[in-house]
Amino acid sequence: MRGDGGVFELIMQLVIIALFAWVFWRIFETAGKPGWAALIPIYNIIVFLDIIGRPVWWIILLFIPIVNVIVGFIVALDLSRSFGHDLAFALGLFFLGFIFYPILAFGSDTYRGPAAAT
Repeated sequence: MRGDGGVFELIMQLVIIALFAWVFWRIFETAGKPGWAALIPIYNIIVFLDIIGRPVWWIILLFIPIVNVIVGFIVALDLSRSFGHDLAFALGLFFLGFIFYPILAFGSDTYRGPAAAT
């Protein structure tokens, strides 16, 4: 009988989910929002859009294929600017999120307000 690693894969997926829940919890708290909001599907996107200063209806754009890629980059850029970073950091968030989101969450960056609102 061949072991397909199903249990190991499940454990690894749960670890990754828990890590990113913790990362977004920290980002939300740094931005003055409740950390638990990161755990609630859909609501976490609404809070995230509020953090960067985008209207709630942008959630619809995130569900449209192709458009969601463009909007995803704009969201990464707004998040980067909301924490005082530039385009280079936004590119890191967009392409290497597994590295740059934890840097944002656990680094010494401070939230400077919603970048898109200005």
